[in-house]
Order: sequence, then structure tokens, then C-alpha cells
Amino acid sequence: MNNTGAADAAQDVEVVVIGAGQAGLSAAHHLRRTGYRPGRDFVVLDHSPRPGGAWQFRWPTLTYGKVHGMHALPGMELTGADEARPSSEVIGEYFAAYERVFDLRVRRPVDVRAVREGVGGRLLVETTGGAWSTRALINATGTWDRPFWPRYPGQETFRGRQLHTAQYPGPGEFAEQRVVVVGGGSSGVQHLLEIAPYAAQTTWVTRREPVFHDGPFDAEQGRAAVALVDERVRRGLPPRSVVSVTGLPVTEAVRQGRADGTLDRLPLFDRITPDGVEWADGRRVAADVILWATGFRAVIDHLAPLRLRERGGGIQVEGTRAVRDPRVHLVGYGPSASTIGANRAGRAAVRDIRGLLNGDQDRDRHGGRERVVRERLVREPEPESVA
Repeated sequence: MNNTGAADAAQDVEVVVIGAGQAGLSAAHHLRRTGYRPGRDFVVLDHSPRPGGAWQFRWPTLTYGKVHGMHALPGMELTGADEARPSSEVIGEYFAAYERVFDLRVRRPVDVRAVREGVGGRLLVETTGGAWSTRALINATGTWDRPFWPRYPGQETFRGRQLHTAQYPGPGEFAEQRVVVVGGGSSGVQHLLEIAPYAAQTTWVTRREPVFHDGPFDAEQGRAAVALVDERVRRGLPPRSVVSVTGLPVTEAVRQGRADGTLDRLPLFDRITPDGVEWADGRRVAADVILWATGFRAVIDHLAPLRLRERGGGIQVEGTRAVRDPRVHLVGYGPSASTIGANRAGRAAVRDIRGLLNGDQDRDRHGGRERVVRERLVREPEPESVA
């Protein structure tokens, strides 16, 4: 089907929200508060099988009490949760209740295949559940579905098991095994502390020397950290996580892990062998498992037809708005990837979109629509190779 045919069959809405995690639900809430009607003026599309965003896929031993910095969704607090229950259950139930209370009518499971230029200055959102023609788009797809796997010489020869944080089953499966954990972020630390009591041996390797942040993390430090992440997306570079600039929080478990040697760190190895990992100086560590706690990348491939990426590999964003297309907003991207940041970004995106759509109506009344659409269609070619 060509674009014109798909657009003819598409359902018209004012705004499409892609993703029903923290950022997507926050945006949907603010759209509803502003007067947009769920299911009629805007639609929320989510590819996950049930409510809970990425939380529903977290490992069972990540209990709610271990969750760092879970911020409530706007308009409805999460109270009285049992800290011993898995976070996937607690937050999944909370998100489900939130969708019901605010009647957000999330459609799932729906996979978004592509977002491309439609007709009449609208965007065409093509999905497994049909097509939508929209005047604005809020992309809240997060990162969970795009785990980052580094490549190292000899990786294909390893006879043991390799898995990523996205596949982490909990510590019990590593009993009596020699485990190499790769990655200097919060997930790597959590995995090590959980696995160490079960495993025959653990080894921690990171690209950079880990930076631990001991003591309270105040608002001024938080703003400074977010500003560093924000500066990257303003330059069109792929965003880094907030924790990459804040450092790792020192909990009592972390103190114990540093004292007993669990969190002793080695630099990254140079190659992988059939039986483990090896450094250029001849040092070797035998391994049964390599666990890659190497993070995630933003899920934005469906936006490729709009050619929003810069030569640096990321999408240049001002606030939440894509610089190359003011109809597109990214929430939960870069500096708004934290739970509190996602809430604020959802509100900011809706405020900006409302101004944009009201401005479009004014231009329509004054005959300026054709010029505005033509300007939107003129873009630089997308680089052949992006990160």
C-alpha cells in the first residue's frame, strides 16, 4: 500500500503517543488534563503485552524496596506498596490502575512499524494494529527493547553462556559458576551483589574506573547532572544515562561489596577466549558466564523515515521537541529518562504541542498551511551511517 492509500485508511487523531511507560502515561495524563479526549483526540499505543512499561520485564529479585528513585505518576501516588514484592508486580499493578482511573484507553499489544510524512502536513503512524494520521507525535519508547551488546575479538568462540541485563533471570541460575560481569552502571553493581553469594567466582570489568557517590545527592547536583545529559542531545549526540554523570550511589550493600572485594574492578579485557576472557598483558580469567550489563540504546528506528538523526547519531532535541520536526516530541529520552524527568517532560511536551496545534489552526485560517507543510518537507539527507 502506498502512503496515500495508507493515509486514506488511517484514523485521524490530534496526537499519537507511542509507549505506555512512565513517560508515555505522563504525557497521556497531561493531554487529558488539557482537554484532549482519550481514544478520540489522542491515542496511546503500547507494544508490551500488559501495563507496566519496562518494569514488567525486570527480574524477580529486584523487589520494590530495591528500586532507586521510582517517582509517582502525575495525579496519583503509589502508596502502601510492599517493599518485599517484585517491582515488576508492584509497578505493573500501579500502572494498570493509573490507566483505569484516568481512562487512558491504551491499545496493546501494538507494534509501531514506521512514522512517516502523511498528507496535509500530518504524520502517518503505521502499526500492526492499523494506521493513524496525526498532527503531532509523542515518542515515549524508552530503551528496554534495544540492549547494547559490545563486540570483542573471539566472542563467537566462547563456550559458556552470554546474556544481557535484559535477559537477567535472577541470581539462582548462576550457582557454582564463574561469572564475568561487564559494565560500570547500576545494573552491573546490582547483578554482582546478587550473584556473588551463589557463584563460584565473580569478576567485574568496566571500561572506566567506577565513580561512587557517597552521601546525599541534592537538587543542585541533580540539575547539573541532567544539564550534562541535555547538552549532548542538544548537539544531536546519542544520549548518555543520567547515572553516567552522577556516579553510583553508595548503599550499605555497596559498602559491604567494596569491603569484601565483590566490587573490586578490573579494566576491560582485550579478547574473549573459549574458556573466559584475556588481557593484552597475558592475564586470564576463566568464565562459565559473561553477563553484559552494558546498557541500552534509544528505541527510535521507527522514526527513521522522518530523517531526524544528526551526523552525531542522535536526534537533536530542544526541551522535548525534535529540532528537525516540531511535530515530534521525545519524552523519556536523554535528560528526561529518569522517572521524575519523564513526568516533567510529558507536561512540557503537551504544552508545546498545544501551542503548535493552536498555531497551525491560526495559519490555516490565514491561508498559510501550504507554505508550512512545504517547509516541513525540506530536510537534509540522512547520513548513510549513524551510530
